[in-house]
Amino acid sequence: MGFLDIIFPVNCLECGKETKYLCDNCLAKVGNARLFCLECHKAAIDGATHAGCKKKYSIDFAISAWGYSGVVRKAILKLKYNFAYKIADELAWGFTKKLVSEVSVLPKDALLLPIPLYKSRENWRGFNQSEKMGEIVADKFGWEYNLNVLIRSKKTKPQAELSGRQRAVNLQGVFSLSRDSLKFSSYKLPLVLFDDVLTTGSTLREACKVLKRNGAKTVWGLTIAA
Repeated sequence: MGFLDIIFPVNCLECGKETKYLCDNCLAKVGNARLFCLECHKAAIDGATHAGCKKKYSIDFAISAWGYSGVVRKAILKLKYNFAYKIADELAWGFTKKLVSEVSVLPKDALLLPIPLYKSRENWRGFNQSEKMGEIVADKFGWEYNLNVLIRSKKTKPQAELSGRQRAVNLQGVFSLSRDSLKFSSYKLPLVLFDDVLTTGSTLREACKVLKRNGAKTVWGLTIAA
């Protein structure tokens, strides 16, 4: 235990126990990983989008480590709005541990792309939580990592303030590819879109659409919670 841990002890965000921000007992209460079809949000084998639901630019696989509740929800909210950077490390390591123990279908090799924030919002927060956690996740799984492929090219209203239909409209045309992005038509590795929370799936769907329109073959969607 370091000096700062003595002066500023870390307590679980759910039960208050002096241990970690997300203690093992409280994490265990949030439930198992979710493998589901991103189009209908029903359970799916290996998280593969159902054949009957799949569209031209649909994401291929969708997996979330936890439900959006309990200590996970508290951690994500605190990370987003209270600038508690250390929580990102705990969430990312807990996420990889969860997927390793419960999910057997993840690609061996892949390129992880974190969902970008609009620059003014990222500057206000001081960091992009999906970038910070995504880098840890990519390193843990031995995947390539690139935060300069996708660009959030216009400012939008916060998704949390909108209804399901409004969220989809709000994100139309919001993502684009950077000038120095990869040429996906010749890129063989699966692409993994990474974000913190999935609600309606509008963010992942819109990002996937941009990637597939530019030649991406297989796109996964991984989120901390859903």
